[in-house]
Amino acid sequence: MKKQRKHYTPEEKVAMLRRRLLERVPISELCDKQRLQPTVFYRWQKEFFENGAADFQPKARPKHSRE
Repeated sequence: MKKQRKHYTPEEKVAMLRRRLLERVPISELCDKQRLQPTVFYRWQKEFFENGAADFQPKARPKHSRE
């Protein structure tokens, strides 16, 4: 029988990254507790840093039509 994969929400992923980066919890401890492969954690971390700049980009303002 196949084991079902756990799908983590973005909030869960950020919470794990935060624990690692701010609280300095070892990756091995996080991954063991969540039953997560370290390579998956490292991929999340890479995606987080690559996509994090998007949050600092200026937001497009809605265009108002003149009527």
